[in-house]
Amino acid sequence: MRERLARFMQGRYGVDQFSNFIIIMALVSMVVGFIIRIPLVAGLTNLLSVALVIYAYFRILSKNHYKRYAENEKYMKLHNRVKFFIECKKSHMEQRKTHHIYKCPKCRQCIRVPRGKGRIAITCPKCSTEFIKRS
Repeated sequence: MRERLARFMQGRYGVDQFSNFIIIMALVSMVVGFIIRIPLVAGLTNLLSVALVIYAYFRILSKNHYKRYAENEKYMKLHNRVKFFIECKKSHMEQRKTHHIYKCPKCRQCIRVPRGKGRIAITCPKCSTEFIKRS
C-alpha cells in the first residue's frame, strides 16, 4: 500500500506552506460554521471550507510544479511582510518605556530617541533632514 501511494505521488507537487495555510483556513471555516447557528452563514462557511479543501488537494496533487511554486512564493512574500510588520510593532511596544520612536517627516524612516532628554533636534540618518521633537 505504501509503495502504491509513493508511486501515485511521484511527479506531483506535494504539500507546501501555502497548502498548509489553505487547509488550516478550511478547518477554521468549519469550526466557525459549527459555532454559528444561523443557517445561511453556516451554509456559506461550510461551502467555503469544502472549496478550500478541494483547492488544497488540487495544489497537492498538481503536476505543474512551476505554477504551484510561484503561488507558494507569492504566499511566502506576503507571509514574511505580515510577520515582519508584527515583529516591528512588537519591538516598538517593548521599547516604549525607554525610547520614543519618531518618523522622519521627509522619508518616513523610523528613528529611535531616548526618553527624558527634553526638546532635541533629531537628524535623520537616511536623508539628513533635521526636525525638532520632545523626547
